[in-house]
Amino acid sequence: MAPAGRLARRRWIAGIVATGVLPALVYIGVTGIGDSSDPTTQSTPSTEAASTPSPTPTLSPTPTPTPSPTPSPAATSPQDQARGEALAVLETLPVKGRAPRTGYDRDQFGPAWADADGNGCDTRNDILARDLTQTTLDGDGCTVRTGLLAGPYSRGWIPFVRGEDTSALVQIDHVVALSDAWQKGAQQLSPAQRERLANDPLNLLAVDGGLNQQKGDGDAATWLPPNRGFWCPYVARQVAVKARYDLWVTTAERDAIARILSECPGQALPTPGQAPDVTPDGAPPAPGVTLSGSGSAAGSASGTAAGGPGSRPDGAFASCTEARDAGAAPIREGQPGYGPHLDGDGDGVACE
Repeated sequence: MAPAGRLARRRWIAGIVATGVLPALVYIGVTGIGDSSDPTTQSTPSTEAASTPSPTPTLSPTPTPTPSPTPSPAATSPQDQARGEALAVLETLPVKGRAPRTGYDRDQFGPAWADADGNGCDTRNDILARDLTQTTLDGDGCTVRTGLLAGPYSRGWIPFVRGEDTSALVQIDHVVALSDAWQKGAQQLSPAQRERLANDPLNLLAVDGGLNQQKGDGDAATWLPPNRGFWCPYVARQVAVKARYDLWVTTAERDAIARILSECPGQALPTPGQAPDVTPDGAPPAPGVTLSGSGSAAGSASGTAAGGPGSRPDGAFASCTEARDAGAAPIREGQPGYGPHLDGDGDGVACE
């Protein structure tokens, strides 16, 4: 029989085991909780995020700059290409049939001869000042009173004197007629774009008035100036305008232009401020001399006929001289006195 002291000690150990104190002491000893040598016991309890080591940052190599690719000719817009050679730019123009003239009106292109560049002078006088030599101006600094034109269409000298009977000897031609533009894409332009087209110096030339009337709204397939030496610059200007305003050409028009440019394959496109380079026949007239007419200009521009509105069966003026004498010029289509015979370029405004 065990001594009483030994029996009491066994009962004490059995009680500790039964109450779970011993397992707790064993757990503490194994995990080291409460060990003063562990620095984590001197701060707040550890968390999973704190115990996870931070990754060592990796330095990415410095990227080598990649040069921007140079656009290929095929990716260049027609507006950008419009600074190149005419024959190459012609190849970029869409080829389509002529659309109906339905809905065309000169008003679709804004007011005639607006001050599009904001220089205080209307477009007509801007072009006269650009294309004429020996010019004199009115007191407003804009209105061209006199000058001398080396006619690009006629290759003749045309003195210009502002007046009822003489102004029309020199007219401003829309190289791409507005009616032609309307039927080849201008219907899709905004009103502001159409007004720029109508007043763009690139699309305007001071020319022999009668030949401007003769041309009407013809394109290169239906009309070319009598001065064959000006054919290449003339069609190059049409190509430049059509490229700038996203207009198309008909098959016949494209073929006619290509045929002309094949004789001058290096023909460059003109710039808006560039006056035509023309060498007229003969010496220029003496200052102050007013010719009765130049080429076909005399009959259409300076001729005088009797009567006014109502003297013709259609109620139109017989001539632009009559219209100007009556203070009615320019006359818009639909207004009293208007007649197609007065509107040589078919733009809806006669006797401009």
